[in-house]
Amino acid sequence: MDEPDQIGPNHSPKRTLRERVRRFVRSFTTKEGLIGDYNYAYLFTPRIPFTRKSPSAPPFFGLDDRVPVLLALLLGLQHSLAMLAGVIAPPILLGGGIGANFGPDHYEYLVSTSLIISGLLSAIQITRIHIPKTRYYIGTGLVSVVGTSFPTVTVATATFTQMYASGYCPVDDNGNRLPCPRGYGALLGTSCLCSLLEIGLSFMSNRILKRIFPPLVTGPTVLLIGASLIQTGMKDWAGGSGSCGTDPSSRALCPSPDAPHALPWGSAEFIGLGFLVFVTIIICERFGSPIMKSCSVALGLLVGCIVAAACGYFDRSGIDSAPVASFIWVKTFPLTIYPPLILPVLALYMVMMMETIGDVTATCDVSRLDVEGPMFDSRIQGGVLGNGITSLLAGLGTITPMSVFAQNNGVIALTKCANRKAGYCCCFFLVIMGIFSKFAAALVAIPASVLGGMTTFLFSSVAISGIRIIATVNFTRRNRFIMTASFAIGMAATLVPDWFDYFFTYKGDNTALEGLLNAVKLVMANGFAVTAGIGLILNLLLAEEPDEDSFLVVGGRDVPGTEVAPTSESATGKPE
Repeated sequence: MDEPDQIGPNHSPKRTLRERVRRFVRSFTTKEGLIGDYNYAYLFTPRIPFTRKSPSAPPFFGLDDRVPVLLALLLGLQHSLAMLAGVIAPPILLGGGIGANFGPDHYEYLVSTSLIISGLLSAIQITRIHIPKTRYYIGTGLVSVVGTSFPTVTVATATFTQMYASGYCPVDDNGNRLPCPRGYGALLGTSCLCSLLEIGLSFMSNRILKRIFPPLVTGPTVLLIGASLIQTGMKDWAGGSGSCGTDPSSRALCPSPDAPHALPWGSAEFIGLGFLVFVTIIICERFGSPIMKSCSVALGLLVGCIVAAACGYFDRSGIDSAPVASFIWVKTFPLTIYPPLILPVLALYMVMMMETIGDVTATCDVSRLDVEGPMFDSRIQGGVLGNGITSLLAGLGTITPMSVFAQNNGVIALTKCANRKAGYCCCFFLVIMGIFSKFAAALVAIPASVLGGMTTFLFSSVAISGIRIIATVNFTRRNRFIMTASFAIGMAATLVPDWFDYFFTYKGDNTALEGLLNAVKLVMANGFAVTAGIGLILNLLLAEEPDEDSFLVVGGRDVPGTEVAPTSESATGKPE
């Protein structure tokens, strides 16, 4: 709790504790505490055309307002379903053909553990822990839930490609990838090391952080992360991102020849399944009730799974063989440092830090809290420090970095409930989902085309987040030049990731030099890292010109000498 209970002159701390116990007992023993007078119909009433309007909107629940137990459980479940698809997608991708190429048992473990760790670490952000004898906090004290970071997939894809090419990860006689727990352990170990960067930056002034990492730098970076991820989603949509999609003209069967209902990559059946998921998400947004809207991605995944199961696409052998329960460290990986990965992961953490700042700001806004002032700055500091610590703990718990999820802000806005009790219930449901590994096995058994229809939508939302950040930038000549320069190489590297593979021709025995060259190649293969680096440097080097606002953009050209009257932008360049 970040704000202690107010204790009046006639109330002792002991009396306050007694009152808390009474409130807790009343919550479970009275109708008001269990159900209350909340308008539950609002959550479940769909928007059907030509019918009466939906019930009136419910009241707003602040951080520490009294919330009925049933409502807290319902909204907690809603939060967990809203983030479910985002939590399970990265471990499935990282354990698959574009990652460490694990078998089904490792798949199931990674999904289960991702859910468990997401629930446990979200509780840290929600609780907001004060560091004794300092002014610093760990966590935001808001409904700030964390899940497996999407940008990690971009970095890991290029990293595993390099690991298999260099012999760090094994291949068979035909060049097919074999499981590589060593490579996954190196990804975790390097991530734990680099998390110290975000932890250290969290103690810097917000003013300095915003000067070094303004939206001018972070917006294009986030946009390119989403753009690079969409490619993976579309490959899965067409049948799979493994070897069957490497040469579509060979008409190899996906996901494998012995899979149930195997078809060539790009078959109409695969594309139709993914399209069904996509259309379901759109229908939920148009006609769904508030609870359906916030869980639209999970509902789309459910509809796709039902149709796929009815048509024989599911392989239930993994579900049958999965244990009843699972937990952290049931499977472990050797934690090591992979030097070429350090630079890309450092860039990844800088992006995650700025994403955290933006997401915490949005959460404060939808929670009807101030987005400026000492308390807001303290929440930003706590969120960034919490994000660094949770990423470190996630690595030690065998899961790739965790970051604050933005989609849960939509749940708060729709339900008008920013109460932390709902956040704790969300954590509870995530842990329960992860412990029962049959549930994780069912998620792992989802056909790639169904998963691709869902992940393509999710990854597109990442790119749109980048566009939203860019929209806050004042488009002066200087800012447009910086974005053009950073986009030029970053977008090119995203579209042609192997463009830098043959730049270095060193073939000697100097392993240190070879590691450095591999690190440079890995950075240049990740367009978002290139864009972030160029944007950061140019933003610090190029000064604002006093007459930059005296340009008018006509037909894509800058016409000097024409004053542009300010319309919807303030003097700071941000929309009012």
